[in-house]
Amino acid sequence: MRVFVTGGTGLIGSAVVAELLGNGHTVLALARSDTSAQAVEAAGAEPLRGALADLDTLRAGAARAEGVIHLAFHHDFSSPDTLAKSVGEEGAALAALGEELVGSDRPFVTVAGTPAAPGRASVESDPVPTQGPVGGRGRAVASVLGLSSRGVRSTAVRLPRTVHNQGSGGFAGLLTDIARRTGVSGYPGDGAQRWPAVHALDAAVLFRLALEQAEAGTSWHAVADEGDSVRDIATVIGRRLDLPVESVPAETFGPLGQIFASDQPSSSHYTRQTLGWEPKHPSLLEDLENIQP
Repeated sequence: MRVFVTGGTGLIGSAVVAELLGNGHTVLALARSDTSAQAVEAAGAEPLRGALADLDTLRAGAARAEGVIHLAFHHDFSSPDTLAKSVGEEGAALAALGEELVGSDRPFVTVAGTPAAPGRASVESDPVPTQGPVGGRGRAVASVLGLSSRGVRSTAVRLPRTVHNQGSGGFAGLLTDIARRTGVSGYPGDGAQRWPAVHALDAAVLFRLALEQAEAGTSWHAVADEGDSVRDIATVIGRRLDLPVESVPAETFGPLGQIFASDQPSSSHYTRQTLGWEPKHPSLLEDLENIQP
């Protein structure tokens, strides 16, 4: 299958591109710079120059493909305004890609986040939030899944709070960056809140399986670790960076403070049972041992 991929040079996207190529697919990948285009070519894929905001380019990429995987997102969490801009840009991109695919029965795999479910681990049938700092992403994903009634085999792979590889990535990566900047490996509240996690190479396999097998309108959980306490995550980071580990105000984490402070474990039992997905790579706490001092 010829697959158009956005975000194909990031931590997750590069793993997805390699997984697709390694399983007989060809890849056309969006590349917003010469450096990105060179990385795409080095991976064995074809670059399509353009940015996520270039809607005509996105439509052209989708028109040239037999399936689409969307991963791109501008990860600027420095303020509520920049976060809102990133969410809005992604929503417009998803709408453009979806409209190009209407009536084609082609697969359209988008990315979402695992939701929180008070008092338990969330499951694939739980709705994603449509309010709050990233509620716009939930509304955009709901629109993509709604395309199942318009001749699109649309599906969503929900990623946990941390997708990691070699000690980098996700919310744990943000904790590491903040620790380096502030001199404290901090966690909000008592740190007992739990975050799910998955290795990027395992997540990549699930994106491929969803592209190949998933029925229209379905959601899947790319969760390997159901929930590590944020205090445990911060403890490994503090030890690797030789920094004190302590509770810090939620404001330390900027516009994501509310999300960082919430308990949000997640299950992937249904995903594993239905698609035959089985994570094989190191857990988050094991992988964080790769953080360099």
